[in-house]
Amino acid sequence: MDIFAQQLVNGLVLGSIYALVALGYTMVYGILELINFAHGEVTMIGAMVALTVIGVLAGVAPDLPGVLVVLGGILVAIPACMLLAFGIEKIAYRPLRKAPRLAPLITAIGVSIILQNLAMLIWGRQYVSFPEILPTTKFEVFGAHISLLQIAIVVLALTIMACLWLLVERTRLGRAMRATAQSREVAELMGVNVDRVISATFIIGAAIAAIAGVMVSAYYGLAHYYMGFMLGLKAFSAAVLGGIGNIAGAMLGGLLLGVIEALGAGYIGDITGGFLGSHYQDVFAFFVLIGVLVFRPSGLLGERVANRA
Repeated sequence: MDIFAQQLVNGLVLGSIYALVALGYTMVYGILELINFAHGEVTMIGAMVALTVIGVLAGVAPDLPGVLVVLGGILVAIPACMLLAFGIEKIAYRPLRKAPRLAPLITAIGVSIILQNLAMLIWGRQYVSFPEILPTTKFEVFGAHISLLQIAIVVLALTIMACLWLLVERTRLGRAMRATAQSREVAELMGVNVDRVISATFIIGAAIAAIAGVMVSAYYGLAHYYMGFMLGLKAFSAAVLGGIGNIAGAMLGGLLLGVIEALGAGYIGDITGGFLGSHYQDVFAFFVLIGVLVFRPSGLLGERVANRA
């Protein structure tokens, strides 16, 4: 029971991160029907930029509280990722909107590879360590050990999800996003600036991805130029699991995928004597993806057409 409780906590933390990254995939797909495979690399860039700033701040002001140092890194990473996503959309994707679907898909893969190599040139091949500046206090609940960092990740992720839902459902920009998702041509006739809405979608997704990148690096204690690849694939799997193009589905899919992966790596791994342990944790995520594509291709919540922005 203790193993189950601990892995459930770990799964909720991982799932919160997957859900944040999955939101970027599902928002872009909801409007453009494009799988932005470069989104994982945007998350990676956010983590790398934040770690660079955190390292500088920790060296210049060693007495500064760790939370403020991390906050400083996040505040720099967010606009950096927003600017990057805006440039990607305008330079790589916008000229291909009327091209066959395969063209922007291949372009997204190309942009992903470019960002990986660019990050490797800037930060090198080695892992970048997250400095030990955050509190390490832990609490025991039902046999599970929960750290302050895990609580902060889950609470912040849920807050961001709630804010995004309010943005899409209760604001003028959100109405424009839903209208563009339903029909770009009709939205233009109604006075919606489609180009601006699409750019805003990429920018919002990138801002969330930057925060998710900092969460990942803080949780695992390191970052790497290749970290966005697997994270992006898992987030995409989460979006498909919940229903691609569906914001609520991305949230649900991310949380479920994180729990399934954690239970598969820890709980099932313990039962099998380590044969299916943490070394095979990525397998469970893709088993879920295959199962969803076979038995329910539209995802758990389905694809919402009118409100899928």
